[in-house]
Amino acid sequence: MSTTQDLPPHLYGRGNRHDMGVTLVIAAASALGRLTSHLSARGPERVEDAGRVLTVERRTRESLDGSVVGLVLTSPDGGPLPRWWPGAHLDVYLPSGAMRTYSLCGDHRDRNEYRIAVRRIDGGGGGSAEVHDVLQPGATVTVRGPRNAFPLAPPGAGSTARRLHFVAGGIGITPILAMVTLAESRGIDWSLVYTGRDAASLPFLDELARYEDHVTVLTDDRHGVPTAATLLAGVEAGDAVYCCGPPPMIAAVRAAVRALPETELHVERFSPAPVVDGAAFEVQLADGTLVDIPADRSVLDVLREGRPQVAHSCQQGFCGTCSVRVLAGEPEHRDTILTDEQHPDEMLICVSRAAAGTRLVLDL
Repeated sequence: MSTTQDLPPHLYGRGNRHDMGVTLVIAAASALGRLTSHLSARGPERVEDAGRVLTVERRTRESLDGSVVGLVLTSPDGGPLPRWWPGAHLDVYLPSGAMRTYSLCGDHRDRNEYRIAVRRIDGGGGGSAEVHDVLQPGATVTVRGPRNAFPLAPPGAGSTARRLHFVAGGIGITPILAMVTLAESRGIDWSLVYTGRDAASLPFLDELARYEDHVTVLTDDRHGVPTAATLLAGVEAGDAVYCCGPPPMIAAVRAAVRALPETELHVERFSPAPVVDGAAFEVQLADGTLVDIPADRSVLDVLREGRPQVAHSCQQGFCGTCSVRVLAGEPEHRDTILTDEQHPDEMLICVSRAAAGTRLVLDL
């Protein structure tokens, strides 16, 4: 039986259905005072945003092809780390100054360490290469968090679902792995479909092997690209589905779950959502520089071309890291955390925009 201390507080996964993480973050922003007192009284404690320095205690090779490394982070003084809940992530500030977000994939009950895993993506933004090349045992990094926008709500302790079904694509296994650990420890009925290009590129296969019949591994080279029906095999009305992977996978699962009544769907993507119904507009920076924002790109995406140091994290409008003061103009808000009082003077440049042909002046 779960105790009150074991239950995730509202921000970490109790209450609503369909895309619950985003819904709960909206609720948290609108009632911050009440939520703060609630979190201090029950469940994982809140973590201040000042950041903390952690040490790379261990480094492991998590995929056969070497493309994924795991890092175990500990406190330099050996003290306990703040509690977290499956689905949480850390903002990791790399030695170069770049910041990247990585899901926690260890056991949430272990307060002595945090574990993350990073796939190397050559030709990307450089963060993954820096992790692979620079962060050896003994190195230190500054982290912020944990924070959670993809919280697990266990059946009987935050969810009315009868069982859990997980869908993971490639490195999307990282938040799912922590959820599997919790489900197994509590005796919850669960299943996992895990997909990727080939077995050599899939991390944590050895770790998942202990669960035998609970896990189905499908690789493109042997089984072809899986259909939504394959990804959701065995799912019935009243189940809860947690999906993390590439956008096409998420889109396929989302469309299929709509046909399953009373089925919860919770998703997390590791890439920004495409701009929908956008229009071209103009941004003026504090130094007078004018920047054109195309209809299909975000302000953040465009600005990072010339200013890679612009602060950002989730790129989906729920964390607030990229919030910028608006000096003039009227933003078109698409985030999930700013209040009505904040809207005239602030915007999240990862998702929010402006009307066609207008200009925003930003304090950047």
